Amino acid sequence: MARTTPTSDDPLDLLPLSPVVFFVLFALADGEKHGYLIMQEVTVLSDGKLRMGPATLYTTIQRLVDQLLVEETEKEAGDRRRYYRLTGSGGQLLRAELDRQAVVLRLARTKKLLPMENAQ
Repeated sequence: MARTTPTSDDPLDLLPLSPVVFFVLFALADGEKHGYLIMQEVTVLSDGKLRMGPATLYTTIQRLVDQLLVEETEKEAGDRRRYYRLTGSGGQLLRAELDRQAVVLRLARTKKLLPMENAQ
């Protein structure tokens, strides 16, 4: 089923996030990055399970910019790369998604689908 952009102005209406959006936001969580570095970080954070090309990355970034979740930052003189960072709303959305995932993990542990956190 195709996902549509909600008409609400509340970014939390975007939950749950698609893996691409989640990992792009996650890659930007510790500071601004240029596109190529975001692609590399997504691959690392996803343990190599998500590799995106430039078209997917920049389409996703543009959508996140349009939704005011990510913003382009000022370039240094002579630098041709574009740098991006999370906005306050983008950080809030990322934290909400991480909270949502934590709840799912706790439920999976109570159903013994995953080992308990303190188990050795």
